[in-house]
Amino acid sequence: MISLRKDKGLTQAQVAEKLGRPQSFVAKYEGGERRLDIIEFLDITAALDADPCEILLSLRT
Repeated sequence: MISLRKDKGLTQAQVAEKLGRPQSFVAKYEGGERRLDIIEFLDITAALDADPCEILLSLRT
């Protein structure tokens, strides 16, 4: 998700703003300090304009 965010040209702060969350929220899940629940995952993929199914499928390979 880090590379996806960077490919979209977004900073952690910009993603956090789209989510209505603090920048530390993004930093923590990107740094592996925090796990995401499915609703948060879907919110983040929407903020990144990404297909959640494609992301999940990429984890299998």
